Amino acid sequence: MDAARRIAALTHGDRAAWEGTAIFHELIRVTLEDADPLAALPDILALLHPDHRGRYATVLAPDWHPDQATEFNGAVWPCLGSAVWALRSTTGFEDAIRAAVDLGGDTDTVAAVTGGLAGAYHGLEAIPVRWTQPLHVPLPGFDGRVLRLADLLHLADRLGADHERR
Repeated sequence: MDAARRIAALTHGDRAAWEGTAIFHELIRVTLEDADPLAALPDILALLHPDHRGRYATVLAPDWHPDQATEFNGAVWPCLGSAVWALRSTTGFEDAIRAAVDLGGDTDTVAAVTGGLAGAYHGLEAIPVRWTQPLHVPLPGFDGRVLRLADLLHLADRLGADHERR
């Protein structure tokens, strides 16, 4: 969580963003370790800076709904709360993304956060092939080289293997 806070601090001066990023990363970490991210929320909240714990506890509570947000959903609290709500209130990756987008507002941000959580939770196989097949990442400065899904998965595997060796 500390590494996530430091990464967020590179682009955001508000500690609320640091804490939200820390929560997001911890939710993904526990999910990838085959733990239930929603069950882990109380323990994760306990690790937050005390000035931000209450606000995050509100938007991450099981009974919270995005209609209760007091700020635009592009703000860190309702964005993360909406993503967790989408994960809680749906049964699959595609449904979670749809629920996030259907909220309106800052749909790309909320859907991106939801996608990270739902992707970790439901797994790569839950992402529709029609969404991953056209995926491509041009690499500037590499003579037109483009990474596709298989390349990105290979890179992720290599990064994971490097991490495990340390």
